[in-house]
Amino acid sequence: MPNVSPPAKVLVTGASGFIAAWVCQTLLDKGYSVVGTVRSEPKGDYLKDLFKDFGDKFSYVIVKDIDKAGAFDQAVVGVDAVQHTASPVTFFAEDPKDIIDPAIHGTVGILESIKKYAPTVKRVVLTSSIASVYHVKENPTYDETDWNVDSPKAVEELGRDTPGQVMYAASKVLAERGAWDFVEKNKGSINFDLVSINPSFVGRALASSVHTTVKELNETLGFFHEHTSIQNPPKTKEELTIPSSSVDVRDVALAHVVALTNSEAAGERFIVSTLDIIHAHGDHPDVPKGYPGTGKDVPRAEYISTKAQKTLGIKFRTLEEVTIDTLAALRAKGFYE
Repeated sequence: MPNVSPPAKVLVTGASGFIAAWVCQTLLDKGYSVVGTVRSEPKGDYLKDLFKDFGDKFSYVIVKDIDKAGAFDQAVVGVDAVQHTASPVTFFAEDPKDIIDPAIHGTVGILESIKKYAPTVKRVVLTSSIASVYHVKENPTYDETDWNVDSPKAVEELGRDTPGQVMYAASKVLAERGAWDFVEKNKGSINFDLVSINPSFVGRALASSVHTTVKELNETLGFFHEHTSIQNPPKTKEELTIPSSSVDVRDVALAHVVALTNSEAAGERFIVSTLDIIHAHGDHPDVPKGYPGTGKDVPRAEYISTKAQKTLGIKFRTLEEVTIDTLAALRAKGFYE
């Protein structure tokens, strides 16, 4: 099976995004050449400056609208692999189509572009999510055989009244399903295989992030900041005891990169996943203490990441490490008063 090793050229879509920027960094650190897609020249120039130590190993191309037919036709030419991370991330869409359509069209669209114009591409790594995995069941333990069947059904039934997080989950599972369906239908006429990385709640900020204000934080970092900042009035116990799983963005990025060289990864999905934690590490007067110990009694889904750790050979950082490092990174940016 394909093995895409350095100094191969890799296309990273949505390169200025939270996960994507770390994927770019990790690829460059490993000796790959990287072409990133961005929606504007300022974002591309920012990344050029961020990765200036790598010289011409990093370049960018502008793809303004991933929902547009043929959006990636030129971007894919001449690369050896693709890391497709570009997809809308918002919990505040007014209409399901606003988030679902670009997620599906961007994902399937880039596969169509590769088929037509990039015979050199050997592997595509798709950034999916545990939102593509989770569904209601009696035993809330999940592995890569699980698929979210609930969110698309909710969108069909509720339309614009669908909760924003459910719209987002539907966009992730429908885009991932679209990718696997495309590969299956075209397996006799394409030169590449597919791997999906399905991370849980992704933490740890980029030290030189494009985020310069709290309002510019992405959904996951914004959520973390909101729930670790002093609020007036304070958040209730119910608001603070939200069941979730987490993973460090550095581990997510590494999983994307290792997936390029691991022959056993071909055609596989990988769940990447690992509170009273913050105040157990010193005094933090700028962080509300909340209700110590409460989270231990909150029922939560368990995402089994054994397959990713074994196949990809990655030992994921603990939830404790993710939480403390994320807090430190956001504090370093001056996001706590």
